Amino acid sequence: MKGFDPKFADFPDYILGITREIWEDRGIATLHRYYAPDIVVRSPASVVTGNQGVIAATMATLAEFPDRQLLGEDVIWSGTPEDGMLSSHRILSTATHAGDGVYGKATGRALRYRIMADCHARANMIDDEWLIRDQGAIVRQMGRDPRDYARDLIAREGGPLACVRPLSPATDRPGPYAGTGNANPWGARYADLLTRIMGADMAAIPAEYDRAAQLEHPGHVTGHGWAAADRFWMGLRAAFPSATFTLHHTIGREDPTMPPRAALRWSLHGRHDGWGAFGRPTGAEVYVLGISHAEFGTPGQAPARLRREWVLFDETAIWKQILLHTGDL
Repeated sequence: MKGFDPKFADFPDYILGITREIWEDRGIATLHRYYAPDIVVRSPASVVTGNQGVIAATMATLAEFPDRQLLGEDVIWSGTPEDGMLSSHRILSTATHAGDGVYGKATGRALRYRIMADCHARANMIDDEWLIRDQGAIVRQMGRDPRDYARDLIAREGGPLACVRPLSPATDRPGPYAGTGNANPWGARYADLLTRIMGADMAAIPAEYDRAAQLEHPGHVTGHGWAAADRFWMGLRAAFPSATFTLHHTIGREDPTMPPRAALRWSLHGRHDGWGAFGRPTGAEVYVLGISHAEFGTPGQAPARLRREWVLFDETAIWKQILLHTGDL
């Protein structure tokens, strides 16, 4: 780990360690050390530039969810300490909505939801990030519908002309990381699988997924098997049938004590011109940022298949783009 604090044994230890140090140990000031002053943090809801914005957002989140825990499930990574490393980090978060904030008046609700983040680190500092929270899960557990939350958020941000614009190619900002991952075959296999699905080859699901695959989808929804995978991916692609699917980053890894696994960052960009997971077609221009993780294996001698998959995108950011187009506010 050349260039990194020697207290970290390896890159996953660095990612998991600083996450706990910042959030659970209340070391918010360590962001001055671990995050670059001009960092670009992209989420589907917005683009934040500069460490001061990250610190402000962190404090606001902890004021609203003071008991928040971030349980690191996996770190799938590529690169070298000398050239920079990219982690795709999956977290299960638990929290109580105990304070007023961006989600409205405190509800006292206990929440469980996932976050997936791609972070580029070099010389003990993160300088580029793509972050997706399961906003659909958060607002549903507060008793709200994602579309209604997006509508209310637009109003609270000052209306359609003043509100914060979701991430899109027009609002994105360039950062220092321009890599596309590594050449590991497990990453290539998952990339090919998702490309086939987004190309309407749904026969790829029974061909590549294990019949008992466990699937974790937006909204903190757990599914199992081919039918659940088909329903999820069909619902997303059917809503945006003419949108352009782009793979931005692909990592595959084989690590001791872990199954072969892969991480993808991808997008759909185009019109909401089909019936699917987002209702009546509206013609809205929508940008969907997605991150997906997969594990492969077999319980016996059969060829390895996809046995577990985690997919995240932000339903509320999609609805915000649709509502800004339709004016249904």
